[in-house]
Amino acid sequence: MNNLYDNEDFFNAYAQMPRSKEGLRAAGEWHQLQPLIPDVTGRAVLDLGCGYGWHCRYAAEHGARYVLGLDISHKMIETARAQDTAPCIEYRVCGLDEYDYPAGQYDLVISNLVLHYVKDLEAVYQKVYQTLKPGGIFLFNIEHPVFTAGVRQDWVYDKEGKPLYWPVDQYYYPGTRSVQFLEHTVSKEHHTLTQILMGLIHAGFTLQVVEEAMPDPSMLHLPGMADEMRRPMMLLVSARKE
Repeated sequence: MNNLYDNEDFFNAYAQMPRSKEGLRAAGEWHQLQPLIPDVTGRAVLDLGCGYGWHCRYAAEHGARYVLGLDISHKMIETARAQDTAPCIEYRVCGLDEYDYPAGQYDLVISNLVLHYVKDLEAVYQKVYQTLKPGGIFLFNIEHPVFTAGVRQDWVYDKEGKPLYWPVDQYYYPGTRSVQFLEHTVSKEHHTLTQILMGLIHAGFTLQVVEEAMPDPSMLHLPGMADEMRRPMMLLVSARKE
């Protein structure tokens, strides 16, 4: 995964985003993601790409026995550690492809806005399946294929700067897409909807929930948020290991 988050300028710019400063309540998808989180009381939770540790903290506050947050960014992990005192949380600087995924270890594996940086989704799915206990849940939020297939991942604007439409191209050609985010070039991986969902089934999972994230109605007054209703940006998926 791209380690741009350790770039000083990028990290500082990212830290100014509302969801970076205010946490889960500022995340437009949280009103849909939160109800999908199972009861974690006394359970073990793995967070893949934990960032600032918001979801780790949520699990700890709701009674998790053990929470491991992994992120490739040293700066993210340093920030998460500085903010957390919960003894049940452990943070590690570790990429998704580096972790050993011990068999039958976790009741819940969660990943928020990370898997669109992963080229080989099925390899991650197989490792997550391995590390979950029977009955365990894999819950993730990934950028929607309509979004990742967007040309430059941006709108086409009129002369006054108003968004006209969201162009989609090369949808059936998965692979790396370079986009501009916070004035930096970021590499993401485009996957089709078929790859995202059927990959889970091939790995042995049973799909439980598939939802296209929409902004919280209470946020629609914020600048640019109403335009998020014009095309999907995120895909929420819950899958179960039987």
